[in-house]
Amino acid sequence: MENRHIAFSPPDITEEEIAEVADTLRSGWITTGPKTKKFENEIAAFCHTSKAVCLNSATACAEMSLRVLGIGPGDEVITSAYTYTASASVAVHVGATLVLVDTQPDSYEMDYEKLESAITEKTKAIIPVDLGGVICDYDKIFDIVEKKKSLFRPSTEIQKKMGRIAVVADGAHAFGATKNGKHSGEIADFTSFSFHAVKNLTTAEGGAAVWRDIDGIDNEEIYKQFMLLSLHGQSKDALAKTQLGAWEYDIIAPYYKCNMTDIMASLGLVQLRRYPSILARRKEIIEKYNEGLKDLDLSVLNHYGDDFASSGHLYLVRLNGKTREECNAVITKMAEAGVATNVHYKPLPLLTAYKNLGFDIKDYPNAYALFENEITLPLHTKLTDEDVEYVIETFRKCVSEV
Repeated sequence: MENRHIAFSPPDITEEEIAEVADTLRSGWITTGPKTKKFENEIAAFCHTSKAVCLNSATACAEMSLRVLGIGPGDEVITSAYTYTASASVAVHVGATLVLVDTQPDSYEMDYEKLESAITEKTKAIIPVDLGGVICDYDKIFDIVEKKKSLFRPSTEIQKKMGRIAVVADGAHAFGATKNGKHSGEIADFTSFSFHAVKNLTTAEGGAAVWRDIDGIDNEEIYKQFMLLSLHGQSKDALAKTQLGAWEYDIIAPYYKCNMTDIMASLGLVQLRRYPSILARRKEIIEKYNEGLKDLDLSVLNHYGDDFASSGHLYLVRLNGKTREECNAVITKMAEAGVATNVHYKPLPLLTAYKNLGFDIKDYPNAYALFENEITLPLHTKLTDEDVEYVIETFRKCVSEV
């Protein structure tokens, strides 16, 4: 078997995306403008939501969602200990107190009993993580939130109208995933998606926020709030200022700068057109991996079932009974054979930033156990069937040697 060079997650860009970006560059409108607005409308239609907002990252989308909800100092925000920093850092950005919950044993989802007992009168939001593109058990999360309603102390108009803790999904991996007939984006109260270069659908950098309708709250008002937050609190965007004599504007508050550009949105518009075939190809690759590895002593993330389908974002494998050192040896051997792999994730309490906030990995044994033997195989639409076979054969060989 001659060595191949298989990247972990390269962007899948075709001539169609290049042509659309060129069209934007020629149009004279390269920052937030008509293509960004069109992309927002198409994302809302795809997710079955009334509106969508496109910003420069999923992190900005999650943070601005917390700000729209009026969450800040004195409030608590709960998320999983087993995730990337962005799920947690957004709570810190708004000045809230971060609370981390361990995962269930042998599951990438939060331990829902521990989640329930972590809720206090200060809890304003829960950030579940749809890891690898698999949607969490939101029925259970909403049941918990309902059960704890009497503890809820609203401090803003939107919080009063909701009357309970907000469920703000980290859907960075989950764009296009479905569960019980619903799309990611129409399940949680707010959902943020990532269109970063390594994601299924990319705008190079970028993300989108969507939300469910809230009784008594105007969606246009929520949208306007996102626009203000993402463009310096300026009362008029650049598009509106191009109207004849319409230069006049105000700054409502000293807000942030995290808008999406039309260059990014033009990539996204084409990627969205191609997305059904991208999801279908990812499913094919996952099924080939499942078949090729089924006789090994492994645990793999289940992406498809009777009532759910993930976005097929990450192929997470756990080598049962192996240590982190043994798994790292497999990663090195794979790299020597030309196959890039990865690890998702190092639990947050192992990282300096979260140790400094007082978190200790000893309190998160299940998250640590997940991390201890996890390896992520390449999963992307640039892989040929031959590449997939090569990854399977190489992985089998490397695992047998450790």
